[in-house]
Amino acid sequence: MISKSTIDQVFETARVEEVIGDFVQLKKSGSSFKGLSPFSDERSPSFMVSPVKQIWKDFSSGKGGNVVAFLMEHEHFTYPEAIKYLANKYNIEVEETEQTNEQKEQANERESLYLVSEYASTYFQKTLHKTDQGKSIGLSYFKERGFTEETIKTFQLGYSLDEWQAFTDEALKQGYNIDYLEKSGVTIVKGEKRFDRFKGRVMFPIRSMSGRVLGFGGRILGNDKKAAKYLNSPESDIYHKSKVLYGIFNAKQSIAKEDNCYLVEGYTDVIQFHQRGIHNVVSSSGTALTPDQIRLINRLTKNITLLFDGDEAGIRASLRGVDLILEQGMNVKICTFPEGDDPDSFARQNTLEELTLYLEENAQDFIQYKASMLFEASKNDPIKKAETVRDIINSISKIPDRIKREIYIQECSKIMDISENVLYSTLAQSSKKEFQEASKKHHQEQKAFDVIKNQQGQKKVDVQYELERKIIQILLLYGNRTEDFEDLILKENDKNELILEPVVQEARVFEKIFLDLQEDEMEFTNIKFKDLYYKIIDTLNRNPDFALENFAKDADTDLVAEMTTILMEDERYTLSDWERQNIFPKKKTDSIAQLVNETILSLRCFLISKKIDALSAETKNNLQVQYRDILEEVIGYKKLDNLLSRKLNKAL
Repeated sequence: MISKSTIDQVFETARVEEVIGDFVQLKKSGSSFKGLSPFSDERSPSFMVSPVKQIWKDFSSGKGGNVVAFLMEHEHFTYPEAIKYLANKYNIEVEETEQTNEQKEQANERESLYLVSEYASTYFQKTLHKTDQGKSIGLSYFKERGFTEETIKTFQLGYSLDEWQAFTDEALKQGYNIDYLEKSGVTIVKGEKRFDRFKGRVMFPIRSMSGRVLGFGGRILGNDKKAAKYLNSPESDIYHKSKVLYGIFNAKQSIAKEDNCYLVEGYTDVIQFHQRGIHNVVSSSGTALTPDQIRLINRLTKNITLLFDGDEAGIRASLRGVDLILEQGMNVKICTFPEGDDPDSFARQNTLEELTLYLEENAQDFIQYKASMLFEASKNDPIKKAETVRDIINSISKIPDRIKREIYIQECSKIMDISENVLYSTLAQSSKKEFQEASKKHHQEQKAFDVIKNQQGQKKVDVQYELERKIIQILLLYGNRTEDFEDLILKENDKNELILEPVVQEARVFEKIFLDLQEDEMEFTNIKFKDLYYKIIDTLNRNPDFALENFAKDADTDLVAEMTTILMEDERYTLSDWERQNIFPKKKTDSIAQLVNETILSLRCFLISKKIDALSAETKNNLQVQYRDILEEVIGYKKLDNLLSRKLNKAL
């Protein structure tokens, strides 16, 4: 268990915009930040972070909450793990009790896989530095590659002993379950036999964006031709090779800062670049680039620079990923190294200044690179040249931005010496099929939307739900503020007519709402809002210096999610940059007292209308004498309803 003092210190110290900024590229938008949703595939920002309220909201998926909720959603942390992650980030000492073997076994399956992977990483590092075999074989290999002690530590490099079950035996001895050792991929089980998957290999832990160990890459150092040179962990509940990038944890901040990501092929390419001083570099780990990997980069930057070996076959294979990058609306450049060199060897042989200069001078826009390379290979063959043009146009057709497409057409026309009209015609042909498919899909989606729209049109607005929700929102935002309220006291004038006489008095917002609701015996009908209402009122009564983030910290998960949805709803308009269009929505802080009064009055009017309807229905089955009594009561309520409606400027 983590002590409450540690949890309190973590919440007081952690800044939601700083933590989320490690995973999502955020841009300032008024008093908040916005960015692309990390939970869905989108091109327009729908993700909002509020530093003032210390909460976030993803309008595309509906998710939201505080800083801990983000880590639990995005990184699949448990609550304790999220607290530990934040404590580590902000150098806070964690007070907790040691986990027993029984507690380890009780952890859920995903969490157990994470625990096994973390343990394996620690074990392989210890083996590298503390055993004779690790030092003489593993450490010697890393030293030969030019890696320093600091670099080896930074990337948590390790070594698996060249023994059949050295790791497995030790893990079982420490209380780890054989099922999770097998599911995580570090152990192979065949009947009664158990083997270490990475026997005799140097180890490269593959970490998530938050630093959790997901799996491993292992390189064999012997001359066994039957064994694969590189071996990766198998797919598991926590490791999906198509969704991870090697080095993303070490590179994320630099990628966001430099607004560019270098993409290489191997582990050592990443490590060597990082050691040389270029940190914004990741690797697809030898697999073909996937849309999920591209979207991972897209959260941090719109710019990717592909770094290829000088080998022509490798370049052609890697070019296939260019179209995927373009489809995501990203900008892509390509840089190749001299023949015989790869990013690893080139970084080793050059200083940081030389490497940086080379990348700046040789990184070409993809269309220039692709056109010049393919043109060079087909300049003496008209048929190949035509195929080259179609290949380039096909890439251009993937670009969603129309202006960019036009600019690239102009560039291609100059390089290939072909008229723009011909290229536009080819582009139209290339896009025709895609356009037809997209049009068909859009038509189907539109029909579905029309059905939903019609259904929504028939659905009545739940007035009481919306008003109760508004009261909760006011309490959360302004509950402890003091305002001058204009109260309306019901009186009879000289003509025996009901009138509302205004009286101004100072009060706290939460007190005003509580007394008004209590006076009219108005109760919340929504259970969630009712629970939240009494929790807020109780908290404010006990603690006048109420802080929203502290309340969210102690509230139940369901209540935190509901609070976030309520609080961030009014900030949705900032996603559209209305202020740039000279549209300035009125701030609620300009008229809090008016907002409170109007909301309470609206609820009163609604409840009175419900009472009138109920009384009117009651007259149908009553005797004449009772009917007159009920009718008089209805008339009285009608008068009060008219008075309140006039005060609210409602149509009667």
